[in-house]
Amino acid sequence: MSYDAMTRRNILKTLGLGVATTSVLSVIPAEAAEHTHQMVAAEQAASPAGAYAPKFFNPRQWTMLQQLCQTIIPADDRSGGAMEAGAPEWIDLVTSENEHLQRQLSGGMVWLDAQCGARFDAGYLECAPEQQKQVLDGIAYRKNAKADPSLQTGVEFFDQLREMTMDGYFTSEIGVKDLDYRGNKFLKTWTGCPPVPDLAPVAAPSPTKQG
Repeated sequence: MSYDAMTRRNILKTLGLGVATTSVLSVIPAEAAEHTHQMVAAEQAASPAGAYAPKFFNPRQWTMLQQLCQTIIPADDRSGGAMEAGAPEWIDLVTSENEHLQRQLSGGMVWLDAQCGARFDAGYLECAPEQQKQVLDGIAYRKNAKADPSLQTGVEFFDQLREMTMDGYFTSEIGVKDLDYRGNKFLKTWTGCPPVPDLAPVAAPSPTKQG
């Protein structure tokens, strides 16, 4: 295995461990997450069709992942959404090197299809948008699992996917621009601290008259 392949795998495994425990950006440098976007871009540039080939998710799961990510962070008049930012590709790459995430995300999609089948006699992708929303609203809040324990698997799945979607989005070029983050700027010269404005002196309090 080449050095580059080992480095790629190490980065993805590190990201996967962080994602499996909490938001990845709180436990590892953002540069590692950004590097995963660069991996995706390099693959797309090398592909004749400019396409990304999922590393873990099967075709149906891949379509579900794309739709769910875009539902979590849709495009608006200010910037693109999760799909335009490459969040699904980011999630697929990270998941491909972490068995815990593979079980949780693929298992969550099976649960989602089963839940839609029980309610609407159709899989998630085949349901109407309002039906999809109804199911997702039920698993979007942890308190719902307390009221209905049968939703626990779905709640944990959607919570994990939401965290990963945000991580994938806000480490992308689109996400960074959406935050209006400008980063540190290199200064060619140092002119010192800006001058402190003159302040009017504060009058001393009058002494209290002693009787």
